[in-house]
Amino acid sequence: MSFIKKYLFIFLGSLSLGMGILGIFLPILPTTPFILLSCYLYSRSSEKFHSWLIHTQIYERHAKDFVENRQLTWIKKISILAFASTMLLFPLFILDGWLKVLIIGIYIYLYYYFIFKIKTVYPTRSSNSKN
Repeated sequence: MSFIKKYLFIFLGSLSLGMGILGIFLPILPTTPFILLSCYLYSRSSEKFHSWLIHTQIYERHAKDFVENRQLTWIKKISILAFASTMLLFPLFILDGWLKVLIIGIYIYLYYYFIFKIKTVYPTRSSNSKN
C-alpha cells in the first residue's frame, strides 16, 4: 500500500470514528455504520489502529454483534434506515430521469438488505426489571 493511501485511510477512519462517537450523543447520526467504516479503513491501513479499535467499548457496544453475527437490534436498524432514507431524499427530489430511478432502486435494495439479510435482535427483559 502506498504511503499516501495508508495515511488517507487512517485519516478517513479517524474522521468516521469521530462521526460515530458524535452519533452516540446526537440521535440524528447513526453510530454503527461509522464505526464499521472506521473498522474497515483501519484494517486496510494500520493493524495497530484496527487492533486498538476492536478492543474499545465503543466497538464492543455498537459494532461487534454485526461484525461477528450479522445481526443488529431493531433500534439500530431503524436508526440507520432513518438516517440513510433521509440522506437519500435530498437527491430524490433534486435529480431527474434515470438518476431518480437509480435512487429508488437504492432505497429498495437498502430496505431489502436490512429486512431480509441482517438478523434482528430484540432485547430481552431481565427478571429483575420492573413492569
